[in-house]
Amino acid sequence: MTPFNRKHILSTKDLEVSEVEEILASAKSFKEVLSRDIKKVPPLRGKTVINLFFEDSTRTKTSFEIAGKTLSADVINISKGGSSVSKGETLLDTARTLEAMGPNILVVRSKQSGLPLRLSQALHCSVINAGDGFHEHPTQALLDLYTILEQRPTVAGLRVAIVGDIAHSRVARSNIYLLKKMGAELVLVGPGSLLPKEVEDFGVTATSDLLEGIRSADVIMVLRIQRERLGLPFFPSNQEYSHFFGIDREKLKLCKKDVLILHPGPVNRGIEISPDVADGSHSLILDQVANGVALRMALLYLLAK
Repeated sequence: MTPFNRKHILSTKDLEVSEVEEILASAKSFKEVLSRDIKKVPPLRGKTVINLFFEDSTRTKTSFEIAGKTLSADVINISKGGSSVSKGETLLDTARTLEAMGPNILVVRSKQSGLPLRLSQALHCSVINAGDGFHEHPTQALLDLYTILEQRPTVAGLRVAIVGDIAHSRVARSNIYLLKKMGAELVLVGPGSLLPKEVEDFGVTATSDLLEGIRSADVIMVLRIQRERLGLPFFPSNQEYSHFFGIDREKLKLCKKDVLILHPGPVNRGIEISPDVADGSHSLILDQVANGVALRMALLYLLAK
């Protein structure tokens, strides 16, 4: 296997297939570590990881913290309210100030698309994109791929329907780049108002007909309605959205019998997905959460070693 020489994780679009395979192999090893009674291992002892989160987060932030601490790194968590950004300091000056303290890895989440890239160009430490604006969320896409591959030998040839607010979803973009790279057949499904204008540039199928979009699907990736990002009403009501685009048991009958259901969370129950599907036998939502720790351990380890 080719040595992992990448310094930053900024986008799934940049990753080579061989790099993806090494990340997933490392995640598999670390998932075994997480199954032990005593989970602490020493690979990152003496290393420092700073989680710089300027957006609210439960899953991503917590999993990066657990990942770093399980690897024995010193982990520092900083939010917008706890930084000098609240006093008017620029994000770049904040990052440069933190780098002067000697961290090995800076994990960044921000509403500004492109901020992790700009930081990677300005700093000497490694930078991981934990979600930037409408741009990308590469670690989520990688853990989604890992979760699918726990259930299927390959994603090549699988029909994957990504359903919901694709226009505002960084998760969708990262998954489109990654799953297409790995050979999946992708179809984007959502109201015309929530499909991105550049959908043709992705080289995938897009439709506003949910029933056609999920027909014979192997995997349905349900996206959250990004209420905090929607300045204007993009659909008449939650009830209408649920009727036409919500995933429920009746609609699952159109898919493969062993269809897999993913959702990056948090879940708006009864709007984009019914509770019985979210909690049902097809759902891998909690598997995604668990796999997030192992996947992020893999990334921290590969960048810091």
